[in-house]
Amino acid sequence: MLSLLATKAARYALAGSLVLLAAWWAYDTVYDRGYAAATAVYDRERAAAAEADANEQRRQAIANNAAKKREADALADLAAKEDEITKLRKELRREAQQDPDAGRAALGSGSVQRINKVR
Repeated sequence: MLSLLATKAARYALAGSLVLLAAWWAYDTVYDRGYAAATAVYDRERAAAAEADANEQRRQAIANNAAKKREADALADLAAKEDEITKLRKELRREAQQDPDAGRAALGSGSVQRINKVR
């Protein structure tokens, strides 16, 4: 084995092989470190995107819940107004039935007052 290193060409070949091996190792190490750094950057970007998505979903849920509450309040107001109008209609119908001039062709003052309540 040592006799192979006795020639000058063999020593150059061995030295060249060692240089190539060192260059390959350096390239591979730099590549791996660069890949790890790029992976870390990509992972941070993905985490930031996931956090932004979660924040947007939270914001939308809050906005949707607020809109639902406003709609429920508006529906409750409408139901209360509907009950009030229904009571007024019943009262006006009762008054109209009790009006002694209900069968007349012209409107009396009581009828005009009932009509004005509806406006």
